[in-house]
Amino acid sequence: MKSYTIVVKLGTSSLVDETTREPRLANMSLLVETMVKLRRQGHKIIIVSSGAIAVGMRAMGFKKRPDKLSQVQALASIGQGILIGLFDNLFRQLSQPISQILITRNDIVDFTQYRNAVNTINEVLEMGVIPIVNENDTLSVAEIKFGDNDTLSAITAGMMHADYLFLMTDVECLYTSNPRTDPNAKPIVLVDKIDELSVSTETGGSSVGTGGMTTKLIAAELANSVGVTTIISLSSQPQYILDIVSDIQESESLPVEESRKRLETKIANNTIPRHTRFLGLPRKAMIKSDKKFWLLHGLKTKGEIIVDKGCYNALTRKNRAGLLPAGIVDVKGTFHESECVAIKYLESEDEEPILVGQCRVNYSSVEISMLKGCKSSDIEDILGYADSEYIAHRDNIAFPPLVPH
Repeated sequence: MKSYTIVVKLGTSSLVDETTREPRLANMSLLVETMVKLRRQGHKIIIVSSGAIAVGMRAMGFKKRPDKLSQVQALASIGQGILIGLFDNLFRQLSQPISQILITRNDIVDFTQYRNAVNTINEVLEMGVIPIVNENDTLSVAEIKFGDNDTLSAITAGMMHADYLFLMTDVECLYTSNPRTDPNAKPIVLVDKIDELSVSTETGGSSVGTGGMTTKLIAAELANSVGVTTIISLSSQPQYILDIVSDIQESESLPVEESRKRLETKIANNTIPRHTRFLGLPRKAMIKSDKKFWLLHGLKTKGEIIVDKGCYNALTRKNRAGLLPAGIVDVKGTFHESECVAIKYLESEDEEPILVGQCRVNYSSVEISMLKGCKSSDIEDILGYADSEYIAHRDNIAFPPLVPH
């Protein structure tokens, strides 16, 4: 049997009862049994887990999530210890070692640190250990947060070149609208072009979590762009993962429409549980460089650089150029040298600029505003010094795989 790297994201509502805030021990036990079975089949398993704050709230008798950041961080620090202890106790019954990895965006803001994070997780997996990843809510603030664990799980899947990402939630699959309020909502079982989806995601997350279907679609799009097949599945039945993985193995070489019909038939016949499968882009179309993925998803943008058509064409051609000041039309936001900024393309003055990529810059926003439209040979005359002829070197520029380049 082929070995896969599988990331499983568990939301707070998968682990903690929304009303009592008590751990859902039966569900956690089922989950642990499933993860161990997958591990014994030879797969590498990574868990991305929420729940620390909710567990901390119960431990300290909080009825609702506090507004004060320091209190939330304190509850996270209490809950993290309890939650990892629960996982350790359950996995230990099956002689499966685990590890805990807590990160924020600050931990991967440098590419060397990013590679160290990847190397650590790889080493843990090679040891036969299941790592449990979570955002370090005890220290993180809005500026350095991933935002939600759906996004964190997708970034983790991309970092680790995972084959599958399971987003476990309290509905069995993606529907065209909210099935709790719309009796005409229809299930969507297979998606090959996520940008062509037409669904309503007006529902929010659970009362103890921060996610919802919108964040799952964003996570699926991110993961699929780097070749990771993403699955939305029912969190109360984690054993379904075994059936879904087995079925994907059998059908992964089929054409899309044949795969869709096969899956719809098997779900209708109850031979496989209902779920939604987002097909990842072919690996040849994904971002091949870890650094490109890091530039696009590991860093948070601090501003925008808007470029003209000639500059965009030079940046995205096969023999790519670096970003020169002559092609820059405008600069927005305040940022410093070496920070990450968005690249937007302005095709005509009648249209809004389109986001096309990201880069790390060699100059600040103030300096780039002074340099825009100028030749590189004029940089020293304008600034009094010239660290580089490029606003951003081509090795520090990244475009998503769907952007023509």
